[in-house]
Amino acid sequence: MSKRRSLLAAAVAATFLFSGASHAQYKDEYTVSTVLPSAFPWGQAADKWVELVNERSDGRINMKIYSNSQLVSGDQTKEFSAMRSGLIDMAVGSTINWSPQVPELNLFSLPFLMPDYAAIDAITQGEAGEAIFAAIKKRGVTPLAWGENGFRELSNSKLTIDEPSDLDGLKIRVVGSPLFQDTFTALGANPTQMSWADAKPALTTGAVDGQENPLSVFDVARIDQVGQKYLTRWHYMADPLVFAVSNQVWDQFSPEDQALLKQAAIDAGQWEIEKSRDEVDETLAAIKERGVEVTELTPEQRDAFREATKSVYEQWRSRIGEDLIKQAQDAVANRNQ
Repeated sequence: MSKRRSLLAAAVAATFLFSGASHAQYKDEYTVSTVLPSAFPWGQAADKWVELVNERSDGRINMKIYSNSQLVSGDQTKEFSAMRSGLIDMAVGSTINWSPQVPELNLFSLPFLMPDYAAIDAITQGEAGEAIFAAIKKRGVTPLAWGENGFRELSNSKLTIDEPSDLDGLKIRVVGSPLFQDTFTALGANPTQMSWADAKPALTTGAVDGQENPLSVFDVARIDQVGQKYLTRWHYMADPLVFAVSNQVWDQFSPEDQALLKQAAIDAGQWEIEKSRDEVDETLAAIKERGVEVTELTPEQRDAFREATKSVYEQWRSRIGEDLIKQAQDAVANRNQ
């Protein structure tokens, strides 16, 4: 009997030791990378995630946000690689910025694929969204939930834009993605890739005529102050955000804490998506009050832009994946059923 008690005591002690060792492996701080700070919905999504995890873990899991891509010296396109290698623990990242490492993410940059919020949701919450998450996981990062950076709209300093020919010869600043270059080239513009740090001075001097960004960025960054007096709401693409953890870090968490992190990300994402969509009308009103001319495209005008950019689909079909594009198009077509 005493031998059995000794064995039981040893087993209990081993369990506590193992448990303690497991928790001892947790870092004092987990880095969370974002591009935009708390003044923007993107940064607020990260804030909410950190808040929920801290609250639900009773402070055991401590996450600290590093905005403005400071963990990759300002080069947001290196964020995914840094997370995959374990240099960054977690991120709330952009499908655009991660697309060089995960080609499937270019799906969201295909021009005029998603006409409304229901279309975004149909893709992210359906088979296409699951396939994209699987592609991210395969490349060394565990995706947990979706957030939203909003539809990217077009502004310029020259003229009202409501048909493709209006873009002829315009110098448009675009992000560092070849797909953006192809889209604006197809529309007759002169796309110029540059960082946002370089973009604002270029807009001020007239070195470039226009840019494209979500309304929240246009508003908070006061892009109207650098000559951008014409804004076209064309919803040509949307940039969902992804809450994610490096696979190396993810595997260190207990199953219970993995579930906690994932549910907190889902809740933070849903909160941020709802909040950012609810604020669009208010943001738009503030932009108009500052004297910006806002053009809302009719369905027919939008169709003209869609027709003008069909070649981009053919250029990118093989890189993104035929089946994935078909899944997304079907999801959008059936979104209201």
